[in-house]
Amino acid sequence: MGLVPIILSGGKGTRLWPVSRELHPKPFIRLADGESFLQKAYRRAIGLDGVSRVITVTNRLLSFKTMDEYRALGLSEIECGMILEPVGRNTAPAFAAAAATVSRRFGPQEVLLFLTADHLIEDIPAFTQAVEQAVRLAESGRIVTFGIRPDAPETGYGYIEASGSDVLRFVEKPTQERAQEFLASGRYLWNSGMFCVRADVAEAELKLHAADVWQFAEQSAASARVLEGRHEWQVMLDEAAFALAPDISVDHALMEKTERASVVPCDIGWSDIGSWAAFGELFPQDGDGNRIDGDVIAVDTVNCYVHSDARVVGTVGLKDLVIVDTPDALLVAHRDNLQDIKQVVARLKQRGDDAYQIHRTVHRPWGTYTVLEEAQRYKIKRIVVHPGQTLSLQMHHHRSEHWVVVSGMASVTNGDQTFLVRSNESTYIPSGHKHRLENPGIIDLVMIEVQSGEYLGEDDIVRFEDAYGRG
Repeated sequence: MGLVPIILSGGKGTRLWPVSRELHPKPFIRLADGESFLQKAYRRAIGLDGVSRVITVTNRLLSFKTMDEYRALGLSEIECGMILEPVGRNTAPAFAAAAATVSRRFGPQEVLLFLTADHLIEDIPAFTQAVEQAVRLAESGRIVTFGIRPDAPETGYGYIEASGSDVLRFVEKPTQERAQEFLASGRYLWNSGMFCVRADVAEAELKLHAADVWQFAEQSAASARVLEGRHEWQVMLDEAAFALAPDISVDHALMEKTERASVVPCDIGWSDIGSWAAFGELFPQDGDGNRIDGDVIAVDTVNCYVHSDARVVGTVGLKDLVIVDTPDALLVAHRDNLQDIKQVVARLKQRGDDAYQIHRTVHRPWGTYTVLEEAQRYKIKRIVVHPGQTLSLQMHHHRSEHWVVVSGMASVTNGDQTFLVRSNESTYIPSGHKHRLENPGIIDLVMIEVQSGEYLGEDDIVRFEDAYGRG
């Protein structure tokens, strides 16, 4: 019997837009020390006693970005597994697919520790102690959740009414008045969204209380495409089966129904950082109550949070605002209306604006590209291809491309020819030509791509061969 941390990583990127996007959700946001929420979750997982492998459940489109985050930590001795969802289906199907996968690969007696990828935990020794208690309960056949002792009448969290380690009931997000009653009673805990359970217990209880969740999640795991590496592996869940799984949380599908629920009350310095106001609390306050992240000049500005990725931001005569500036989008919101940011994201999506989904820098399995400028009939990108990586053999119907190598060396296939393009050299790819770009060197290949044509969308691509299994 071993302990297997399962990091649940995903989200739609609405509450912390514009830094968080659909394909760059909250787990990838970097904190003041330079690490992302996801990297901190991974460090917490591997720091637990006896952990030799960590599994991450995430969207298929985020797999390579996730691996980049882990590789940047330089922790290659840990076995890194990925369970890739073809579509989003909330936490219960992810929970079930992870249990089915671990049981199939490592045995039904393994203890699973489900961790969130986008929460902060500041007291690591207390977290470790709480996990030890949870593991003991899980080994005895319990399904364990972690309850955070509240220090304020918070209305943004679900609650657990408990007596010791016994769960009496789960409560939805309360009104302010009820939250104050919960705090005063001493019987209620915040629901952290973390769980600990044996794989076989998870299976048995899901079959009993959420049979449809288990059926389709298990089918998707059984029919999954598996890629094996030396220290890494990926399970690509079957889309046809997984798409049939209900869109439901673990709490609603299982925890509110099972008679095996237990809770570990704990004080671990936990926060889910669910809004820009909460994110701002991570930064020191100046004499006017402002919290600043980036290059900001605040004049006659009071009780504001201002974030800038790159540019200088000046504020004059402002009060109680949240200002978040990124290279391609700016948010200005009153502190009392932060819950309405999701309406901005919804309208962007409705009108087909990519700002709801991606940043200017987009991660691909081979590296990244950054859109530097875009207008009618042309687009300029900065492309980085990691050593040994190759783009697909592809063709575009509506655009031609000019490639200029800035640093490194490119191996270029253009029609029937394959040749090297070195730093300060360039080549031209006409529309309709099959072509491929590869980095044969040992340093990153950096190049500028200028696209021109009638249509410049990313969907104008026909792939003939692809090392990453994309169609």
